[in-house]
Amino acid sequence: MKAGLRGGLLASAMAVLSFLPAHAETLADALASAYRNSNLLEQNRAVLRAADEDVAAAVAALRPVVSWVAALDYTDSPSGDSLDATLSLAAGWTVYDFGRNRLQIEATKQVVLATRDALVQVEQQVLLAAVAAYMDVRNAVENLAITQNSVKVIGEELKAAQDRFSVGEVTRTDVALAEARLASARASLAAAQGSLASAREAYRAATGAYPGSLAVPPRAPDLPASVDEAQAIAQRIHPSIRRAQEAAKAADIGVEIAAAERRPSLDMTASVSRLEGGENSARIGLEMSQVIYSGGALPSLHRRAIATRDAARSELLQTGVLVAQNVGNSWAQIDVARAQITATQLQVEAATIAYEGVREEAKLGARTTLDVLDTEQDLLDAKAARINAQTQLQVATYSLLASMGLLTAEHLKLGVPAYDPEAYYNAVKAAPHTSVQGKSLDRVLQAIGKK
Repeated sequence: MKAGLRGGLLASAMAVLSFLPAHAETLADALASAYRNSNLLEQNRAVLRAADEDVAAAVAALRPVVSWVAALDYTDSPSGDSLDATLSLAAGWTVYDFGRNRLQIEATKQVVLATRDALVQVEQQVLLAAVAAYMDVRNAVENLAITQNSVKVIGEELKAAQDRFSVGEVTRTDVALAEARLASARASLAAAQGSLASAREAYRAATGAYPGSLAVPPRAPDLPASVDEAQAIAQRIHPSIRRAQEAAKAADIGVEIAAAERRPSLDMTASVSRLEGGENSARIGLEMSQVIYSGGALPSLHRRAIATRDAARSELLQTGVLVAQNVGNSWAQIDVARAQITATQLQVEAATIAYEGVREEAKLGARTTLDVLDTEQDLLDAKAARINAQTQLQVATYSLLASMGLLTAEHLKLGVPAYDPEAYYNAVKAAPHTSVQGKSLDRVLQAIGKK
């Protein structure tokens, strides 16, 4: 009996659980999935690692270059032929170049910082696309449900019109109007189904998987008290502005590098050779050189660097203008969406009352079938407008965060392992070559999933 009772209780529990709703996917789940699965993020992370290697290459330019050469020479002359073999080991090192290589290192470091900021901007684009995709799916689902209900209601209206026509209460025109409206509703249903299918595909592209059941969006994130405060935050932290700042610094250093190209350089060379007969020879030397005349190439490069610097500074100023504009646009969109939600809520309430009243009046013969169908369509339009306004508010809210530079996995606290842009840089910035440094680099690659 106890075993049977336990079995019955277990069966009852399983039956209850089967009727409980499955775990609904939240907006945070969608954002975390987009962060983990974005190919665009992976692409730009690789671009950042390539920029890190530019620093390593600039550091390597300060070090000696060692190479070996093996030569085999055959000579045929009237005095006889000969075969000579030599093996040489040579090294070259720029001892002093008046700061050119050091400046190049600083310039590439600025490029790395700019590329990191560009990666943050891509992260914001990926997350904002996920927000839009999430809200579009919910919008499409709700609009589909409304349209399905509309088809059901109009079908009932058509049946009622047919019944009333059979007893002579309405004309054939009323039945035809209901039939036409039902056909239109079915066409709208097909369009709503297509919109949902498209929204699902966009969701998969944004997050890496098709959506399941989506939860109600969470409470909107906290926003600044005013548009001026939001713009001030954006000017301080937006990745586009930071990227433009780093690019401008790199352009400043580029002017110094171009000027330094006119200065001399001091190089050291050394070589050791072993001849076929076993004889050895060694050589070491210092060489200082400077370009006196380059046909105008060096002055042209200097002027080009100055022009590039001026362009970078202007880009920085314009980026600030565009960021402020985007913040203002997003703020205005939030105000518009809030006003639309309030208006459409009143519209739905009024349309509901009108629809119910007209239906009752039609039953008494005071309204026509067309009146009922028109008020039903008005109610449908009002509900759809309210859904669209709610969607626009959510997207506009997260757009404001993006325009401020705050739409990141770290700021949203998504709970996903964040990509560390410094890990690879720290592993390669000294241009590693030894086995110990190589193993360290392998561990970094494994940590970021690239090996």
